[in-house]
Amino acid sequence: MAIVQGIREKVHLPIYDSLTVEAEKQLRSAETSSILKFFVNVQGKTKLETNLQSASLLPHYNTFEARAMRVVISDLPPEFPADIKAEVEELEVLDPEDSRIDMDGLVEGAPVADGTNVVTANIKIGLDRLMELLKEARETEGFGILGINEDGVQLRAVGANLDEAHFDNVDNAGGAIPLSIAKIEGIIKDLPEKEQPPKEQLRPNDGAGTIIGKVIYNTVTTLYVGEKIMIQMPTWFFPAGAGPYSEKGNVTTHGEPSPTATFRFAEPIFIDKQQNFRVEIEIPDTDTLKEIQRIYGPMNLWVVLDGYMTRDVQ
Repeated sequence: MAIVQGIREKVHLPIYDSLTVEAEKQLRSAETSSILKFFVNVQGKTKLETNLQSASLLPHYNTFEARAMRVVISDLPPEFPADIKAEVEELEVLDPEDSRIDMDGLVEGAPVADGTNVVTANIKIGLDRLMELLKEARETEGFGILGINEDGVQLRAVGANLDEAHFDNVDNAGGAIPLSIAKIEGIIKDLPEKEQPPKEQLRPNDGAGTIIGKVIYNTVTTLYVGEKIMIQMPTWFFPAGAGPYSEKGNVTTHGEPSPTATFRFAEPIFIDKQQNFRVEIEIPDTDTLKEIQRIYGPMNLWVVLDGYMTRDVQ
């Protein structure tokens, strides 16, 4: 469609860009430095992630009048990888009455169950299953139950080799591996530090805070236009003004979901045609950076510049 010469239109057209952390990945896989950059790398992104076509530049010869800036953080349940494995040896195998079981399926206290061949378990399971067990333990009576038939579970007995018949004996006796909350958390903490979920995902909504709080209270957001700082403030200064909202006590959001409940510039900031601009969210503290980089996705972190685009009429 041809451009109408000499006539331009002014439309309310916010521009946005995001950092995306994929499911089962950590934030470190999307950004390794202490500075998260927006409007800089827009290639290969979907319309959900950005509406810019060129890095740090407006489309064609448009100009933009920024009236407000928002930081929006998604609040999606994390998904954890199966390929990060934890190994533990000699876990107790118990029947439904919490008694130990020997290789013949006899429970502790039975006349011939003298403990000589009590069955234990060695396990090698993924972080995804550990987090499922942890959730189960918190929702029930304090234990997550790992079945002896699950992948990565190996039964053993001191001084004896277990065959299929012995396995069936233990299975018929109702054998399983109960894991307490403390035990599961201990297993996770024995993983390499960089692979452990941060405490906000390990213990969600229990006073340890949330991922949203972790980000907004530990970062500084800066808007650059033409390499000039236009505003620089801690990220809590830029409420989202969007997204789901709940009044329940265990839910945290970054501001009321209303477009008016966000930061507005005292005077509009103008971005001229072909003028570079970007937003940076910096994590100044090294220890906090290490924790934030351990966040597991899916997660999106958007920066929105809300305002008016002046463009040619077509």
